[in-house]
Amino acid sequence: MQRRAHAPAAALAAALLATVLGACSGGAGADGGDDSKPGRAGSTAPAAQPGKYHSLPEPCGYVNRETLHRLLPATGDDEDGRDTAKLYDGQAAITYDTDRRVGCRWKLETPQGTRHLAVDFERVVSYQPGVSDEQRAEQLYARQAAAAHIPVSSASPSAPSAPAGSSASAGASKGASSGPHPQGGAASGSPSPSASRTGAPSASGSPAGGASLAPRVLDDLGDDAFIDDKLVDSGSGVHRDINIVFRAANVIVTIAYDQWSVDKLHVPASEDLQGKAQSLARELEAKNFGN
Repeated sequence: MQRRAHAPAAALAAALLATVLGACSGGAGADGGDDSKPGRAGSTAPAAQPGKYHSLPEPCGYVNRETLHRLLPATGDDEDGRDTAKLYDGQAAITYDTDRRVGCRWKLETPQGTRHLAVDFERVVSYQPGVSDEQRAEQLYARQAAAAHIPVSSASPSAPSAPAGSSASAGASKGASSGPHPQGGAASGSPSPSASRTGAPSASGSPAGGASLAPRVLDDLGDDAFIDDKLVDSGSGVHRDINIVFRAANVIVTIAYDQWSVDKLHVPASEDLQGKAQSLARELEAKNFGN
C-alpha cells in the first residue's frame, strides 16, 4: 500500500516537468536560429517588409576612372604614372560589416590646394516590428536632411516619415529664412570667416545662379535626395564642401566632395563642384539602382 501511494505522485511530477520543458522550448525556431526582428513575446505585429537591396557594391572600383579624373584632375606629372594610378585606386573605408556599409576615399594634393572625394553606401535593415527596411531608411534620410536644414519639398515622400522629435519642419524654416547669398563672398574676394552656405544675402546682392545653388532637395535623384553646400574659412585657406545624400529604397548613398584653396582670392566655385558631384551621384544611381 505504501508503494502505491508513491506512484501517482511520481506521475504528477513527470507531467509537471514535461509541461515546463515544453513551455521553455516553445519559442525556438524550427532550425534553432534567431534571425527574427525583436518584439514582445506573443506579439501579433506583422513581419516588416524586407528591403529591395540585399548587397552593396565594391566602392573603390565602382567609380570609373574618367569620372574620378573630372573630380580629381591629376596632372600626371609622375613619370611612370604610379602616383596617378594609386590616387584613382582610392582607399577603402574601414567597416565591420560590408553587407551593411562600405565606402571609399580619394585625395588629390596640388600646390594650389587639395581635393577630397568620399562615397559611402549604407544598406538599412529595420529591427522594429512593423517597420520595413525602406521605411527605416526614409526615417534616417529625413533625419540627415533635417540636420542639414534642407528645405523640405512638398513633393518629398520622406517628409511624413521623419522620426518623432526630429525637426524636419524647423530645419526647413531655417534653410528657407536664410535666403540666397553669394558663393561664399566670391564677389568681394574675401569669404566669410566662418562656414557659410551658398545662398545667404549680402550687400553685393545675389550672384548668377543665386538660389538655384542653395542647399536644396534634388527631385530627380533616387527616391529622396538633397545637396548641401558650405564655404569654410579655415584661417590658412578656404574650402567648399559639397554633400549629396540620396536614398534608393533601403540604401542611403552619401557623396562628400570638397576643394581646398590656399589662395583666398580664388574661392572654389559652387557651380563647378556641385555639377561634378551631381554627375557622380547620377552615375552611381544609374549603375546600381536603375529600375
